[in-house]
Amino acid sequence: MQSSVRSKLDQFGKKAVRFGIVVVFLWIGGLKFFTYEADGIVPFVANSPFMSFFYHHPDEYKTHQNKEGELIAQNHEWHTANNTYGFSAGLGVLLVSMAILVALYKVAPFASMIGSLLIFIMTLGTLSFLVTTPESWVPHLTDTDWGFPFLSGRGRLVIKDIVILGGAIITASESAKLYLQRHKAIRK
Repeated sequence: MQSSVRSKLDQFGKKAVRFGIVVVFLWIGGLKFFTYEADGIVPFVANSPFMSFFYHHPDEYKTHQNKEGELIAQNHEWHTANNTYGFSAGLGVLLVSMAILVALYKVAPFASMIGSLLIFIMTLGTLSFLVTTPESWVPHLTDTDWGFPFLSGRGRLVIKDIVILGGAIITASESAKLYLQRHKAIRK
């Protein structure tokens, strides 16, 4: 009886992880088409040695930042010219596509495994922002608590991706297992 409960709980946990990844990537991917979200990721992209080339003027972002919920027309024009919104929309398409792939677990397990592996890789990239983005840490203003290990709001947003990284491994392995089971059944 106990092993049956553990097995059901294990399966429920794996489904919850998959559902959570799909919801997060659909939601965040969809938000990438909105100005405030595109503006919010600018420090990460501009400081990343792997992504800054997507922007035309990554070194100038600090003088053109909009606060969340703020729209300054001059800054908006700069972000349009900088490719801030174009990059964000492309990223949104990628995130939504990966969510759909992960969700297709029962229908297309191999594609779902690829989606999970892409999320794993993307999550490693996101975690690199802790090293590349100064805004990930509390700045030295007047408080004695600043720098490492004091995560800023942006840093707290990034560190949570460790959970998604683990979840992507779980969903990739579940998808691979289902794919191999089906492939083996076809070969018989």
